[in-house]
Amino acid sequence: MKSMTGCGRGECVQDGFKVAVEVQSINRKQADIQVDLPRDLEVLESAVRNTIHQVVSRGRLTVKVLLQAPTGRKSARMHLNRALAKAYTRELRALAKELKLEDTVSLDHLIRAPGVFQTDEQLVQAEDFWPAIEKALQQALTALLKMRSREGAHLAKDLAGRIRTMQQAAARVHQRAPMVAEHHRRQLIERARSAGVEMGVDDDRLLKEIVIFADRSDISEELTRLESHFRQFDSLAKSREPVGRTLDFLAQEMNREINTIGSKANDGEISHAVVTLKTELEKFREQAQNVE
Repeated sequence: MKSMTGCGRGECVQDGFKVAVEVQSINRKQADIQVDLPRDLEVLESAVRNTIHQVVSRGRLTVKVLLQAPTGRKSARMHLNRALAKAYTRELRALAKELKLEDTVSLDHLIRAPGVFQTDEQLVQAEDFWPAIEKALQQALTALLKMRSREGAHLAKDLAGRIRTMQQAAARVHQRAPMVAEHHRRQLIERARSAGVEMGVDDDRLLKEIVIFADRSDISEELTRLESHFRQFDSLAKSREPVGRTLDFLAQEMNREINTIGSKANDGEISHAVVTLKTELEKFREQAQNVE
């Protein structure tokens, strides 16, 4: 079991350039990956996403890739892209002629145009740097997964504690359930006597009322399904696969059974146990939202 929160960092050096990758993740029902790459490396975004999707299935991840020029270089050399400058001039003059505007293309316009002046870093070939980025990314993801696993162990312990408390409450319900019909029978006899009506133990009216009440308040099936859900959690806690979505569904199913028990069992002690069940289930549901 893993948490959805964590962070990691990795670094790699290639051709004097230092590549650093920082990854942070927070809770989210689906996988949502935000990638921040230097402009000249943006073509690698899909490769970064694919690498992350192989190891992360839930959570919102923010990935930042940093590229640092070789150390000791006092300043980056500038390069003039003459072909691009000529293309800008040609297209701008054609546009001015088409729109019947004055041809005012100047050197100042050209040097401000994107790509006309480039530094050493801007001449980097993205594909050539993918091995370094991938290595740094793998280091960052390894650190991220370790943190998520540590957090996940704490979550599993807390969730297991919630399940144990619910099992204890369900056991009290199971123990009390057979006594409910008998308690109802005594109440019927007392009410009848208070009204001046004599009603024997074998009275057909009494027996019919008890049978109807017992059938209406029977919660044996709900308790059986609830216990099955508890056992299913034990299996999920041991799984190495992402279980967050399954835990969400399991909480919904437990909530359904607990609500039915509360509505069918007309008994004070059972109602008190149901309150405990609902309280612990809500805490369980909140913690399950943190699980991948």
